[in-house]
Amino acid sequence: MKLQQLRYIWEVARHQLNVSQTAETLYTSQPGISKQIRLLEDELGVEIFVRSGKHLTEVTPAGKVILGMAANVLRQCESIKQVALEFSDDQRGTLSVATTHTQARYRLPSVVSAFIRRYPEVRLQMQQGSPQQIAAMVADGSVDLAIATEALEHYSDLILLPCYRWNRSIVVPKGHPLTRLSRIAISDLAEYPLVTYTFGFTGRSRLDEAFAAQELTPRIAFTATDADVIKTYVRLGLGVGIIASMAFDAQGDTGLVAVPADHLFAASTTVIGLRRGTFLRGYLYHFIATFAPHLDRTHVDAAMLAHTREEVDALFHDLVMPSY
Repeated sequence: MKLQQLRYIWEVARHQLNVSQTAETLYTSQPGISKQIRLLEDELGVEIFVRSGKHLTEVTPAGKVILGMAANVLRQCESIKQVALEFSDDQRGTLSVATTHTQARYRLPSVVSAFIRRYPEVRLQMQQGSPQQIAAMVADGSVDLAIATEALEHYSDLILLPCYRWNRSIVVPKGHPLTRLSRIAISDLAEYPLVTYTFGFTGRSRLDEAFAAQELTPRIAFTATDADVIKTYVRLGLGVGIIASMAFDAQGDTGLVAVPADHLFAASTTVIGLRRGTFLRGYLYHFIATFAPHLDRTHVDAAMLAHTREEVDALFHDLVMPSY
């Protein structure tokens, strides 16, 4: 059994069993990958993939177990490389971050700028996607860390570090009837079409929970993953916007008014997700602490050593997090 063979079967599975695409990604030949997979199956005495002619169609039950174990081996190999790099040159390397548009647009610019000044020789790669895509990327090792509000909790192998709490604002054009109310209620919002985040993005679940608690159904006119898009359609009169408060700029968002909605919706918590058992480079600790100053190296290390999510939550129970 060779490490290369384990990498091949893992990459083939990650590319939806497309051997040709896998070969392009790994800069090798399709026949070479197919041959190595066959050799591994012959050695193990079981098939990892089901075939239809020359095509792979699905993963066998044995293959699912083998792929899970192969993933762990590959991650440990990557951690060994990271250990060596940390001791040979702690100022160089790569840091890959997966996050949503809201984090990338409103919370990360200053963090990224400070990080690049401190570590100019570290390549910082940022990928955006849905919370589900982001969670999958950090879980399978495609990125070093994920920053999101939704979906990460569904992956048991992820360590979740709480970063900050945030809530929402109601965004309407100047002069809108809602701006004349002393205290907006959910029933008031139910009278208008709403423009807000797509389900599964940026704490959208809190909005649905608030309406359900009042036995009301929100009239969703338009959804988007991007707060800037939401504000654009509010200006066009499509409906009342509900966005993360941090995404409103009183000076830049001309023609709009933001009304805090903390009393209507439960606060959401943005977290950093890390793969359990991953070796963390020194500059990764620095990035985390810059984004969330209460997450110093001591707290991060303690969280990484915790056995359950409840133990991690207990570590941060008494810590004061910022709110936005």
